[in-house]
Amino acid sequence: MHMRYSPAIRELPPEERPRERLQKYGAESLSTAELLAIIIRTGTKRESALSLGERVLSTFKGLKGLFNASLEQIAKIEGIGRVKATEIKAAIELGKRMFSLVGEEESVRITCPQDVVNLFPELPFQTQEHFNALFLDVKGKLIKARTLFVGTLDASISHPREVFKEAVACSAASVIVVHNHPSGDCTPSRDDIEMTRKLKHSGDILAIPLQDHIIVGKGGFYSFRASRGDIWSSKTNVAE
Repeated sequence: MHMRYSPAIRELPPEERPRERLQKYGAESLSTAELLAIIIRTGTKRESALSLGERVLSTFKGLKGLFNASLEQIAKIEGIGRVKATEIKAAIELGKRMFSLVGEEESVRITCPQDVVNLFPELPFQTQEHFNALFLDVKGKLIKARTLFVGTLDASISHPREVFKEAVACSAASVIVVHNHPSGDCTPSRDDIEMTRKLKHSGDILAIPLQDHIIVGKGGFYSFRASRGDIWSSKTNVAE
């Protein structure tokens, strides 16, 4: 049986390459086969990494079958081998361990800005601004984290609406927002300050307080709560 030729990922337009799509739109926008292609990295002479990822999933009848497959079973697939199989198993095990944290009493607790920064190790290296929100319960434990915006941020974007719509949906007791400055300089801009005032004001009205707004740069971060206590210590006036 002749295997049809599948173009290499480098031959695809940039907007169709899994790695570039992940960087631009986030990991959640990729299919399971595309995520596998990033882990596999390289295909064969006649098959791209993406096509190989699709065949791996087909062989095990989906992600559940792959999850339960042994290292030897994965390695037997033509074009995979033991090295790629090891990388796939490592990724599966990492996901398994992270999943096991959900619902545990000792779930992620946010006690300081550094705890927030630690949740986003990739953020200082993003080439676009990523605006993220953390939704916490009454004990300061993380309920969920979401990336709400990717791209250039400014005060005109309706951050409060999007942030607090999610907060209400997951019954959050408080919110922390965090975004990066691709320039590497975490000094807040005028828009950052205005956005923080609006978010603080909206949280006060809804009784879902904004705990902090953190800006991440290369080699450091800026906490509004720690550095601009005036925003928290007085009634917020968004017109200031």
